[in-house]
Amino acid sequence: METPEPLTSGEFTESAEPFELFETWFKDAKASEPNDPNAMALATVDADGLPDVRMVLLNGRDAHGFIFYTNTQSAKGLELAAVPKASAVFHWKSLRRQIRLRGPVERVSDVEADAYFATRPRLSQIGAWASQQSRPLEGRFALEAAVAKVTAQYALGSVPRPPHWTGFRIRPVQIEFWHDRPFRLHDRIVFRRPLPDGGEWTRTRLYP
Repeated sequence: METPEPLTSGEFTESAEPFELFETWFKDAKASEPNDPNAMALATVDADGLPDVRMVLLNGRDAHGFIFYTNTQSAKGLELAAVPKASAVFHWKSLRRQIRLRGPVERVSDVEADAYFATRPRLSQIGAWASQQSRPLEGRFALEAAVAKVTAQYALGSVPRPPHWTGFRIRPVQIEFWHDRPFRLHDRIVFRRPLPDGGEWTRTRLYP
């Protein structure tokens, strides 16, 4: 597998629009990363304001933001319901690149959630029904029994989307791009705008 040639400092640090630059870097990551180039660390806060972070998969991106899916009754689902703000980090070790973003979070529409759920493997669809995500599990057998029960329930036909399973969209107000350079003299730029979908992006180059 060939690693894409990195953009020169002058190329990516002069970019005017972060979504376009993200797509360029993401395309490189899909060609370079051996596993899950769409993996991102997602940070939320709990009721006490204590940060909580875990790895999730980016399942889509549109003109408004970055989309992932989860059980709304999971820890992150409950935290996002209480404080609909999040940050995320992509780190592509093979490229020595990192992207950080943060902003408010909104739920996707039912139409969007239904459409994405329909593309998931059938066993993943069944798992979405069977797993009481983030809650105590008395033993492996209980999970396997729940999977067997849902499998029998939907033995014929398609598996509908559970009402507690949907997507969330991070609508970034800040996106930062970082690229490794020798002797820790890295290239780093950050884009900011005052509101999601509002105002022009401003670009600032940062000390590493």
